[in-house]
Amino acid sequence: MSAVALLRVLVTTPAATTADTTKSIFVSNTAAAPLPLLIRNSSSSNCRLLIKGKRISRCTINNAAAGEVLVGIESPSSSSLQPTSSPEQKVYNVVLKQAALVQKKQSTTTTSTEDLDMPIPGTLTLLNEAYDRCREVCAEYAKTFYLGTLLMTQERRKAIWAIYVWCRRTDELVDGPNASHITPMALDRWESRLEDLFQGRPYDMLDAALSDTVGKFPVDIQPFKDMIEGMRLDLKKSRYKNFDELYLYCYYVAGTVGLMSVPVMGIAPESQATTESVYNAALSLGIANQLTNILRDVGEDARRGRVYLPQDELAQAGLSDEDIFAGKVTDKWRNFMKNQIKRARMFFDEAEKGVTQLSSASRWPVRTRIVYTYTDSK
Repeated sequence: MSAVALLRVLVTTPAATTADTTKSIFVSNTAAAPLPLLIRNSSSSNCRLLIKGKRISRCTINNAAAGEVLVGIESPSSSSLQPTSSPEQKVYNVVLKQAALVQKKQSTTTTSTEDLDMPIPGTLTLLNEAYDRCREVCAEYAKTFYLGTLLMTQERRKAIWAIYVWCRRTDELVDGPNASHITPMALDRWESRLEDLFQGRPYDMLDAALSDTVGKFPVDIQPFKDMIEGMRLDLKKSRYKNFDELYLYCYYVAGTVGLMSVPVMGIAPESQATTESVYNAALSLGIANQLTNILRDVGEDARRGRVYLPQDELAQAGLSDEDIFAGKVTDKWRNFMKNQIKRARMFFDEAEKGVTQLSSASRWPVRTRIVYTYTDSK
């Protein structure tokens, strides 16, 4: 029989009203510092527990003093110690990889000017034109965010514009005017172009801006590849059976943006937070934004035959796809949506914790994004 550890848990968010709500809590004991956890199905006696991204096989919640619960954590058996392929673990691995890349960059000494390649005559002019075009696209399609980027240093805002434009072009592949002609093979070619630009071989002017950016900042290619994977999902999948599936989709198409951006925005020198926690906050902002987009666009998506809502939660609420397609607004629907909105706000709350850890010049565009989207969801 496996050992069971009894830990005192301080609940940092209000009690869940539905079984599917995720709560952030902290566990502490006499021997260890607080560890961040995620509990799902926390209103029931059994739950799934994550400790720093690692799934614990089972835990039991017992009532205790107000604001606290006692959690009995069953140590996983040897077979459960094998790497898990859960959505949370998959995303967590990407976070760790990007955080390690940034830490490695910070620990290396500054390269001397003698080691830098001399630019080919004329390339600086072309690069400036490329970045200027990225600026124009960002200003046209993301006005509020663009104004925030103007408070960044010149190099950082140019890099953010380049990342924004690549993400927009990627999204347009499946949501733009030519979306009906896009095939999995086209996305494969787009991914090959991505690999080339990371190797310093851009295909066009806009690629050149991103290629220059990833050469200057410790940006990993994996979040970019994962965003393309999200586009592949849009080509073949129009339903998500539970929040685990939806969470992974939200990471692919939006959470990745946070992981791309933090290396450029930078972490404040005075920050006491771990690099990993800052990336988790950036990830939460992307998830929150995408969940908000999904809730805002239910009708539009339904007209395209898509339902980006957890099927099991719809069923638990007594709803179905047919109700969505019919546009029925009932008390069941209102209650269901309230719980979905509550979940999105939880991710916004997690994201806001990381804003103050960013470099001071980068906080404003992120905060405006949180305030603008969060307020719009109320």
